[in-house]
Amino acid sequence: MDRERGGVGMGPEESEPVVGIAKPTGQKAREAWGAEAYSILVGVAQTYHAVITYKELAEEIQSRTGIRTRTLLHNWIGPVLGWVVREADRRGDPPLTALVVHTGDGKVGSGYKEVLAVVGEPPVDDELEREHHAADARLACYRHFGATMPPDGGVAALAPRLQATVERRRERTDKPAQICERCFVQLPSTGLCDSCG
Repeated sequence: MDRERGGVGMGPEESEPVVGIAKPTGQKAREAWGAEAYSILVGVAQTYHAVITYKELAEEIQSRTGIRTRTLLHNWIGPVLGWVVREADRRGDPPLTALVVHTGDGKVGSGYKEVLAVVGEPPVDDELEREHHAADARLACYRHFGATMPPDGGVAALAPRLQATVERRRERTDKPAQICERCFVQLPSTGLCDSCG
């Protein structure tokens, strides 16, 4: 990884300029994107239990700054969010990057380890434990940035997509298997015994 440039990803030749403005270097683009990402995430934090996907954030950053890249999202968003993590820590704000989740599964993902490193906490290897840590961080963001909270002060919550997955798994494990009353074989999901017809 190229530490001087802030990570693998966009080089100076890979950004697209704003009309009428000289093409920014990779570093200048990352700085502009980081500042805009911070602003966007503060806005997300002002709505209780809100999250934003990496893809939505990337599009909003590029739209607001007018600086676009053809580089794959996963090759440039990490250094931008790393800047946000360090800036939040410098300002004494909660870790705003806990608000950013993957589209497919609703998880913050392994990049969340940078949040833990910056605040001096050990890495969390268990995925669900990491997601619960991020949920606590999101709750801190909502409270800090003025979201309208419920009377009880609010609760930490997994991102909606991840919560739905966890509940589906829980239902499958909490629900006892159905057994055929005649042959005592576990019934398939149809509820009809294949053996007894």
